[in-house]
Amino acid sequence: MSEDNHSLITEFILIGFTDHPELKTLLFVVFFAIYVITMVGNLGLVVLIYTEHRLHTPMYIFLGNLALMDSCCSCAITPKMLENFFSEDRSISLYECMAQFYFLCLAETADCFLLAAMAYDRYVAICSPLQYHTKMSRKLCIQMTSGAYIAGNLHPMIEVGLLFRLTFCGSHQINHFFCDVLPLYRLSCVDPYINELILLILAGSIQVFTIAIVLVSYFYILFTIFTMKSEKGRGKALSTCASHFLSVSIFYGSLLFMYAQPGAVNEGDKDIPVAVFYTLVIPLLNPFIYSLRNKEVISVMKKNMEKKKFCNILKQISSPLEN
Repeated sequence: MSEDNHSLITEFILIGFTDHPELKTLLFVVFFAIYVITMVGNLGLVVLIYTEHRLHTPMYIFLGNLALMDSCCSCAITPKMLENFFSEDRSISLYECMAQFYFLCLAETADCFLLAAMAYDRYVAICSPLQYHTKMSRKLCIQMTSGAYIAGNLHPMIEVGLLFRLTFCGSHQINHFFCDVLPLYRLSCVDPYINELILLILAGSIQVFTIAIVLVSYFYILFTIFTMKSEKGRGKALSTCASHFLSVSIFYGSLLFMYAQPGAVNEGDKDIPVAVFYTLVIPLLNPFIYSLRNKEVISVMKKNMEKKKFCNILKQISSPLEN
């Protein structure tokens, strides 16, 4: 086939989940509800942390940025997915495809480093509480957050840059609900070996490095918890760590399965079930796992709600007096 024919395909069709009309309606309602809850939960948490001075600590700064990245992930994937449930052509251009993957990769890469930073923060807080403010200084917090965003942008820049070496021919149907690099590799007329190798090296390195930080941090955290004399305190700490670790395990497990294993490009039938976890489920669960189980966040939320109620009562009292 000639090079001219190779470059003809600049638009793709996202197959999505199903072609059955009755299932499309049900899935639309489910995923729309997930999207709304995800955006309200994560953006609400960002606003709460930004406006409440009591929450301007390293742990909540990391949490606020994690919530922001989860919102970015949902915005990159879900609107187009919801549109395609009732769209006739379900098309997406090559450049839209690259942009969608860029923001997804940005969010997921930054999440890896933010989760590692949060694990280290909890390690210092539990294992060295007297030295917490010294070890987790404001400067270090800013450096770790900035590093997460720098790495988050560099990784997708490299991956998207490498996509420009590929040309696409034959089928233009992507068997997925969003535009990911692995389905694009399958449609390439050019051998994507270099792209696969770079993806494996970068994704594998990022995940192994951040997972090592998380595992070592939680190892020392658990060791400290089991040496606690208070059974009540030990149970509370274990309950919190278990929920956090479950969320981290699902997130990292999904990413490792998708991108950090040799021959991942050939596992097309497993793309959608695994992708649902790290693009939809984890962003939905994180606000509940990391904040709604946190007494300090709940206390601040209650305080703000009481303030609003008090302001509303004052307005109701002052309105007749003004008239």
